[in-house]
Amino acid sequence: RYVTQKYGREQVAQIITFNTLGARSAIKDVGRALEMPFADVERLTKMVPNVLDISLEEAMKIEPGFAEAARKDPRADDVLKVASRLEGLARNCSVHAAGVVISPQPLKELVPLYKTNRDEIVTQFDMNGLDKLQLLKMDFLGLTTLTLIQDALRLIEKRHGDKIVPEDLPLDDPATYEVFCKGITSGVFQFESSGMRDILRRYRPSRLEDLTALNALYRPGPIQGGMVDDFIERKWGRREVKYDLPELKELLEETYGVIVYQEQVMQISNRLAGYSLGDADLLRRAMGKKKIEEMAAQRERFIKGAVERGHAPKKIEKIFDLMEQFAGYGFNKSHSAAYAYLAFVTAYLKAHYPIDFMAALLTSETGNTLKVVKYINECREMGIKILPADVNHSEWSFTPDGEAIRFGLGAIKNVGQSAVEAIGVAREQSGAFSSLHEFCEKVGAGAINRRMIESLIRAGAMDSLTGFRSQKFAAVEGAMEAAQRAWRDKESGQEGLFGEVMAEEPHEMPLPNLPEWADKEKLAAEKELLGFWVTGHPLDRYGDKVAELATHDTSNLDGLAKGVEVTLCGVITGVARKRNKEGKPWATMTLEDTQGSVEALCFATSYERLASQVIEDQAVMVRALVLPEENTSPKVSVQDIVALDNARIDMPSVISIRVWLGRNGTADKAQALEELFRRKPGSTQVRLRLEAPRDFSVLLDVTAKVRPDREFKAQVAEICGPEAIERVAG
Repeated sequence: RYVTQKYGREQVAQIITFNTLGARSAIKDVGRALEMPFADVERLTKMVPNVLDISLEEAMKIEPGFAEAARKDPRADDVLKVASRLEGLARNCSVHAAGVVISPQPLKELVPLYKTNRDEIVTQFDMNGLDKLQLLKMDFLGLTTLTLIQDALRLIEKRHGDKIVPEDLPLDDPATYEVFCKGITSGVFQFESSGMRDILRRYRPSRLEDLTALNALYRPGPIQGGMVDDFIERKWGRREVKYDLPELKELLEETYGVIVYQEQVMQISNRLAGYSLGDADLLRRAMGKKKIEEMAAQRERFIKGAVERGHAPKKIEKIFDLMEQFAGYGFNKSHSAAYAYLAFVTAYLKAHYPIDFMAALLTSETGNTLKVVKYINECREMGIKILPADVNHSEWSFTPDGEAIRFGLGAIKNVGQSAVEAIGVAREQSGAFSSLHEFCEKVGAGAINRRMIESLIRAGAMDSLTGFRSQKFAAVEGAMEAAQRAWRDKESGQEGLFGEVMAEEPHEMPLPNLPEWADKEKLAAEKELLGFWVTGHPLDRYGDKVAELATHDTSNLDGLAKGVEVTLCGVITGVARKRNKEGKPWATMTLEDTQGSVEALCFATSYERLASQVIEDQAVMVRALVLPEENTSPKVSVQDIVALDNARIDMPSVISIRVWLGRNGTADKAQALEELFRRKPGSTQVRLRLEAPRDFSVLLDVTAKVRPDREFKAQVAEICGPEAIERVAG
């Protein structure tokens, strides 16, 4: 908007991008067009090796499964043949994420333009075509993180009186680097992914330069090329750092001898071969684009210039080869440093003002249910309580409330911002609301309507007012009518319900005598209006079963290999029943647990057997196979479904615990086991196997009976060592 106003609508446009068909997308699109069953298309797609920019032709040479699939199934053969011909063609056009072109004269005189369905003016030439026309291209990155930081700083100043200037933060702050070293980086710009967290824990950054380098290295090329592992090994001295020439030490010492940045390529060519910085930039671009003829000419020039400055030809050739190898991975350091600095600022705020930062983070993701659930769970792990929305406390967005974070009223469906502002004004003027009738009169019938009030009640935002949710819901119409009468009386000069009461009019209209809604109904309403459960979760009453039966939850499926079997406990939602090409039924659904959700596919081979268990809003245990997805969250293929009400935990009738009798600590072990048995009563008999040196062993039956679940086994392992417990019978 700024550059359009500054330079004129006709002289500014966004840049088009053409998305091309890669190996996987070609198979998927052709399979869909030829009406091949989804499961068969997925099988073919998964055969493509996970190699950066691999072509379908290369994939078919590497993976023999393609030839086998084509031999067995003529449809697979057709899909692969057509996909091979279409691969590399433009699939569709879109708008470049940040690219804007600015011209000294109207762009329609220089390039063809087109208008998107969102009224964006876009060039019909892509960035390479614009480059050849020598038009000025600018990248404007509209980062949500900047808004997040601004919101967090506003909350911090309001709550603590601390006016923080990001530019003045101490860049050696230990608490901030602790956030990175521990990998607790949810909400930290560019450092959130599970792969990056693993690298952070291994690398343990301690300065801004470390964050800058990791930002530049965490891309498919450097990761697959082993550069990240090499970088970590050099950082910790497990791999020697060598410099082929003394001049390189000054240029590469910061990155342990590894060429990470494009600027380093330019500095090396300037220092060793006498390139001007302009010529060095041309060399960098030639290397990045791998132009063979241009590279041959540059190689000759580089070696000649370096030899003239007294360097040995063989060493210079080796250095040029290294530069050429790394230039393909090279990243713009200034870009990486700016991103690293933003990451540092977000981590600093998270380390020193966690409640304010997480409140701002949740606000920034309002509307993205998956992210909100993820960050709410992170808050709980950090010991930050999440309070439900409340008309007596909440604002529009998530806000700190003491040592907790309060849900914003803006998260509730059907509640508009003007209504929330009216609630806030009424609260400031008259204090907290005590009843539904008082709320309606103080806020005013003109600011809120029946649908809004019903949504507030069902979402739990009126729980602090008198009565059950069911009673308030039934009384909405009467309360609004009473409020309207009171406002009419005020306008005609009489007092309403909460002024000086005239005649014998009561202060409060009684609520209808109704029982409260069942927990299941209350939670269903919260889910409908907020997108998730707040005051509880349908899995809460199955806590013991979930802890014992589930091998994973929806938050830790990332990174698992294809076909790994997992057991998940959750609630089935969003069921969509479909039919494949053969007319056989199958279904997709969402499985939600306390950590988030995962898309679950029940293919035709399993659906007929499991159809009766695919019930919306039912709490279930699901056995499934992991289906990793490229660039998105994994899915699972359902193999079995059991309602949690019917799921049984298989407990043995007798267990044996081996206790090693050492000189020290035996009494402590006995006391710890006795306390554990008291905490975990059950129906399983316990037998202690007391062992000492020279094959001394005594069996001792214990009167206490226990429940040997996962927690019990973990505690026994802690007290008596791993593999101390074994099943004897049952």
